[in-house]
Amino acid sequence: MPIIGLVSKKLNSRLFSIPSKLVNYSLRFSCWISDFPAQNVSGFEGENDGDIECPINKEIFNSAPKMGSYQLGDSTFYSLIETYAKSGEFRLLEGVFDRMKRERRIFREKDFFVVFKAYGRSHLPEKAMELFGRMVDEFGCKPTVRSFNSVLTVVIKVGLYEKALNFFDSVVGSMNVVPNVLTYNLVIKALCKLGKVDKAVELFREMPTQQCVPDAFTYNTLMDGLCKTDRLDEAVSLLDEMQIEGCCPISMTYNVLINGLCKKGNMSRAVKLVENMLLKGCIPNEVTYNTLIHGLCLVGKLDKAMSLLNHMVSNKCLPNEVTYGTLVNGLVKQGRASDGTTLLLSLEERGFRANVYVYSSLLSGLFKEERMEEAMRLWKDVTGKGFSPNIVLYSVLIDGLCRAGRPKDAKEVLSEMIDKGLHPNSFTYSSLIKGFFKTGNSQEALLTWKEMEASNCFHNVVCYSVLINGLCEEGKLKEAMAIWRRMLGKGLKPDTIAYTSLIHGFCKAGLVEQGLKVFNEMLFEGVDSRPDVVTYNILFNGLCHNNNIYLAIDLLNGMLDQGCDPDLYTCDIFLRAFRDKMNPPQDGKEFLDELILRLCKRQRGLAASKILQLMLQKVLSPEASTWKGVVLLCCKYKKTVAALDRCRSNLFQ
Repeated sequence: MPIIGLVSKKLNSRLFSIPSKLVNYSLRFSCWISDFPAQNVSGFEGENDGDIECPINKEIFNSAPKMGSYQLGDSTFYSLIETYAKSGEFRLLEGVFDRMKRERRIFREKDFFVVFKAYGRSHLPEKAMELFGRMVDEFGCKPTVRSFNSVLTVVIKVGLYEKALNFFDSVVGSMNVVPNVLTYNLVIKALCKLGKVDKAVELFREMPTQQCVPDAFTYNTLMDGLCKTDRLDEAVSLLDEMQIEGCCPISMTYNVLINGLCKKGNMSRAVKLVENMLLKGCIPNEVTYNTLIHGLCLVGKLDKAMSLLNHMVSNKCLPNEVTYGTLVNGLVKQGRASDGTTLLLSLEERGFRANVYVYSSLLSGLFKEERMEEAMRLWKDVTGKGFSPNIVLYSVLIDGLCRAGRPKDAKEVLSEMIDKGLHPNSFTYSSLIKGFFKTGNSQEALLTWKEMEASNCFHNVVCYSVLINGLCEEGKLKEAMAIWRRMLGKGLKPDTIAYTSLIHGFCKAGLVEQGLKVFNEMLFEGVDSRPDVVTYNILFNGLCHNNNIYLAIDLLNGMLDQGCDPDLYTCDIFLRAFRDKMNPPQDGKEFLDELILRLCKRQRGLAASKILQLMLQKVLSPEASTWKGVVLLCCKYKKTVAALDRCRSNLFQ
């Protein structure tokens, strides 16, 4: 009788044998995966030997037919399929399939489930689809919707949405597999990810005709797709529809809608949804609270966000890193980095440990607010707590020091960073180059550029823009043009900043016509390099300085046609030109009245109201039609009270 057992020193090398009457049972060896030499299968050496070894599946599998009357069972094959699938040994897996075919074994659908999942873990969606296609002809196993969904899940998880849709069409059309609700959920998700929301809605409407009732996940997926394509009203209406159809919303349903509304700044509707959520018995979770807090921070309502944090804690919902990070970042964006530091300290007292992104946001905010001492104190606190700064945090420190006019100190930090094995990126070097130009040290800026090249750090379009702008500011137009040509030679497309920098260089040198040529090239290039108000203001200033006021006005008309709003600096340029360059001098009142009316026609209420305020500050009385245009526009956007308050305050100043 062959011995199949293990030797244990603790049990004095006792041998355990399997009775012969049990040999015919199928063996389950899925737990025996350790390497075991073939010669040790049939016997064991003495107890003084080293480690105990177990036979692997393959050894036992191959030797099993020789063991008396034993016959391999289906469970043995499944055990091997499962083991090789989980370990990703697909070549050995194919060997098992080949043997099963030779022995005319019956393939069951469950044999394929584990393989599909394994292909998913290994990011091999093509293999999963190929195996699915072989199931009938090669293995004689008719797939059901379960196999279909397994493969669809694999393909969608890796982001191959178009392939998933093609796979769906081919299987439903040729293999007579009837989709279920999970199938539809997966396909609707793929359509939404591709931005084909109309088709997703169409498929959703077809579901009942196929005797397939949408579930909460169907509604959630479609709502998310609608929210991401700015179709919020349709998304919210689905909430009512699903309840009428007897499908109960879950927390995720409300979270999707609340997130969409918060991103659009519609906090009042978001809060009403939370109230509705509570009435339906859905308890807000940390995702709900984090979304609301983020939305409040976006619209600048930091106090309400802090109040909501307290409400969150009182409802026994624990804040996490996202919650605190959102609050700190919100304070920084509102120019309250110092308050953010205070909040962080109080949070740390409660045991919260900030991550690198919270620290970098705070540090960047303090530098931008010119709170140098607080920023350096925070840096010392961070490093003193044993926190290892990464490339992001070092880059923020370098950028901050350069903003403060201390590029030499920033260069020392760069050396420290490199000594610690961290490699500076394009942002790090760009900050340094900008810092040296800012302090008038163009030689050191160019040296840093060369160091960047030597370190094999990629020069992106931002780096080129910084260098071109710095050279133009110093009047080194030839050198700037050389860098420009080099950038184009590398196949990089100039962005808005690069174009604007070069235009500024030409206008500063009095070469406004050359600046206009570059501007026309910029317009020709399209969306990625669309001129902004800064670009236009540079040209307005150059043209007005050269007494080309009417050409500047034509350019202003083009600016409005492009959908770019003028700012207060634009108005100042023209008002100065009307006063200093026109004969007789003009106050510019008619010009501003006309500009406001044109903005109102384009529904640009914010820009129009700002220029109206400028007129009042300059003691230029707007025409009645100007007032009417701005007030009507404000009222149209449901800002009636704000419009009346503004009129009242300006009239009685």
